[in-house]
Amino acid sequence: MNTENLLPIALDAVVLDCKDVAALSDFYIRLLGWKRNYDEGEEWADISSPTGTVKITFQQNEDYVPPVWPEEPNAPQQMAHLDFTVKNGQQMEQAVQHAISCGAVKAKTQYGEDKWTTMIDPAGHPFCFVIWP
Repeated sequence: MNTENLLPIALDAVVLDCKDVAALSDFYIRLLGWKRNYDEGEEWADISSPTGTVKITFQQNEDYVPPVWPEEPNAPQQMAHLDFTVKNGQQMEQAVQHAISCGAVKAKTQYGEDKWTTMIDPAGHPFCFVIWP
């Protein structure tokens, strides 16, 4: 298999579908302390990390249905999720409490013992805090 990249292709952003672009982008701004780069009213917005190297874009989809996590037969499935790192258990607990104060909920089902905590954002997308020193 040829793994050489012959074209200058680079990842620009991770895009999350949602019904309410403003609400979901505001949630991630509060959660991460990132800044809004672009706002197209109800249809599009994006935020970026302080260095500008990572972007999350939010796209309005009127037919958006939140995924079910963990997966269940005949229910909408997650297509991707975001992982955010913390350094230790104390930071994990602080991150979880901060996410809850921003509007997330802790997923009812948890995997990964003490190293992973799965959260659900206000639009229903799962995301995780992972201890990664």
